[in-house]
Amino acid sequence: MLSLILMKRSNFFKFIQKGFSVHPMVALLGPRQCGKTTMARHYIAENKKQYKDIHFFDLEDPFSFDQLTKNPKLILESLSGLVVLDEIQRVPELFPVLRVLVDRPKSRTKFLILGSASRDLIEKSSETLAGRITYVEVTPFSMSETGIKNWETLWIRGGFPRSYLAKNQETSCHWREEYIRTFLERDIPQLGIQVPANTIRRFWMMLAHYHGQIANLSEIGKSLDLSDKTVRRYLDILNGTFMVRILSPWFENIGKRQVKRPKIFFRDSGLFHQLMGFKNKKDLFYHPKLGASWEGFVLEEVIRFKKARPEECFFWNVHEQMELDLVVIKNGKRFGYEVKYTQTPQIKPSHQKIIERLKLEELVFICPIEKQIDISKKIKIRSLLNFFD
Repeated sequence: MLSLILMKRSNFFKFIQKGFSVHPMVALLGPRQCGKTTMARHYIAENKKQYKDIHFFDLEDPFSFDQLTKNPKLILESLSGLVVLDEIQRVPELFPVLRVLVDRPKSRTKFLILGSASRDLIEKSSETLAGRITYVEVTPFSMSETGIKNWETLWIRGGFPRSYLAKNQETSCHWREEYIRTFLERDIPQLGIQVPANTIRRFWMMLAHYHGQIANLSEIGKSLDLSDKTVRRYLDILNGTFMVRILSPWFENIGKRQVKRPKIFFRDSGLFHQLMGFKNKKDLFYHPKLGASWEGFVLEEVIRFKKARPEECFFWNVHEQMELDLVVIKNGKRFGYEVKYTQTPQIKPSHQKIIERLKLEELVFICPIEKQIDISKKIKIRSLLNFFD
């Protein structure tokens, strides 16, 4: 199973190669333990003939960390070929040094850097390396990698490799619980964010109850005795570490009052299930959050399939009860998606109005059904299994 997934993950290699064709530096960014290091080593094995020399520094290794915090320029300036720097967020002071190195005349050294935080949280990188770096987001496993026959396991356990590939459900749950604990107690402080682990865990668990809902930050703050500003800061931390997706509302001058607060989704369904205390499929299927879990899982799959950036993804809602779960805007075209955990989705006259009002190319309902149905030229019903056909 793992070797097959690695073959499919090699699709990321073309993004790395494309990045290196434009810039001397490529950053693989994604949550911790989503497979970035494995991907980098696999890329090295597949492309080692392309580089004269290859150098790998793991900044979680005390020796590498010591080397590159004391004498980074001295160590790196003599290297050629491909230089890989893993867990770069641990030493943000390296970014100015890397800018100097890649700006050297006739330098052909390529730098592949791996980070467990978004470019916004990796201090100084965006401004220091502007015009010199390509960013590639690496996600946990998706259905295109695990195969459509394994979609339910992917939904229940999530896409983190060690959770998805665990020998049984109990082991998967144990791994996810340890992941959450380590993330709160170690990873957050390593980013220089001084927030007590128990405080942000309480916030995280409360946020799980808002999964798939429009966020009321004031309500969350009152429940935890936190200010709106602090709640927003905590939310930005979880967004910047790829734990949650903040789905913004789509604004357009259409003459109706629209909802302005964002929706919150946990990006990995397995972590969401762990925070909710779901130990197995039965726990999920008999819980009121079943529909919200399905919606979050499907939305992530659609967004990855469409290769949509966060700024291209929205939900739409007006106060007259018209709403749309996801609007993706790519290359000037708009695509709408409704995600429902039902085998009998209700197509209403308002859906045609939404297509006309938002000028959608199509409106797709994604449900757990066995067949696909075309209601009209622009309204379609698809199962998750045949959505990617």
